Amino acid sequence: MSAACEPVTLATNYELAHRPLPDMNDAAYIKLGAAVLETEANALSALVQRLDKQFAQACREMLACKGRVVVTGVGKSGHVCRKIAATLASVGTPAFFVHAGEASHGDLGMLLPGDTVLAISNSGSTQELLAILPAIKRLGLTLIALTGKPDSQLARMADIALDVSVDDEACSLGLAPTASTTVAMAMGDALAVALLEARGFSPEDFARAHPGGRLGRRLLLHISDVMHTGPDIPRVSEDTVLSEALVEISRKRLGIAGVVDSQDRVIGIFTDGDLRRSLDQQVDIHRANMGELMTPDCITIGTDCLAAEALQLMEDKKINALLVVDGEKHLVGALNMHDLLRAGVL
Repeated sequence: MSAACEPVTLATNYELAHRPLPDMNDAAYIKLGAAVLETEANALSALVQRLDKQFAQACREMLACKGRVVVTGVGKSGHVCRKIAATLASVGTPAFFVHAGEASHGDLGMLLPGDTVLAISNSGSTQELLAILPAIKRLGLTLIALTGKPDSQLARMADIALDVSVDDEACSLGLAPTASTTVAMAMGDALAVALLEARGFSPEDFARAHPGGRLGRRLLLHISDVMHTGPDIPRVSEDTVLSEALVEISRKRLGIAGVVDSQDRVIGIFTDGDLRRSLDQQVDIHRANMGELMTPDCITIGTDCLAAEALQLMEDKKINALLVVDGEKHLVGALNMHDLLRAGVL
């Protein structure tokens, strides 16, 4: 058998993992990394120059979509699809990912009239994707394609085709999807952010879609969600002597006590600062009362305020706790910095 006809022997994953490594210094690794980043940066720069009316039309179609944007692809493009769908959904465009391979085996049932399909394939000839295009067309759905081959079958069948081609992959072999996936993902981000702006999507809208994030907690969490209420509120009357007030403060563990009148309206507050001043004056803890020792006209906050507003107020006034009142100054709650910390507002 001639050398030209000898079968190719492929290394196993184990053999690849245990292949002797070349002796490379730091400069060599940095040079390789820089080359990858430069290739991808150039691909993105070229993409900017190719944006045209097709991009604007894609934005309008997705903005007018009465259903969901269904993002589909396979392989590395499939991973890009998942990220794009997640980004769209998080900034006001309902979207989800459908694996093109699974779509032919029942997942096409997820598509409904009014949906828009965003299909991604660098080659534009991915068989799993092409197989579902006739069904998408029969449903009458708008098909937007992101492909690196503007003359591919996917591009020809699409209502709108966006060119995400690259001159070179960042992989030195020119095989692994690198620059092409970066460009496709960037195009997805461009679509998502353009739609975000067109919808007038606000930080409050973002918070509603991200209630578990810090921004969501800061913009959605109200005082009423974190304050202590009912019997957990440290409250005393102005006639309460200091020794009894200290028991109340110790029991409720907020470091303060709200001083109220006979109608349960706040007339003052007693804090650890008031306690230190009282002890410095050597007051009789069994005789001196809250009316004498409290801080009158104290800072309070309403239940309809955001927890973030309470944090800002505490920081501005350099205090560690707040009494919460209703419109008529009735004491309805209390909170301190630890409550805001536990709630994730800090």
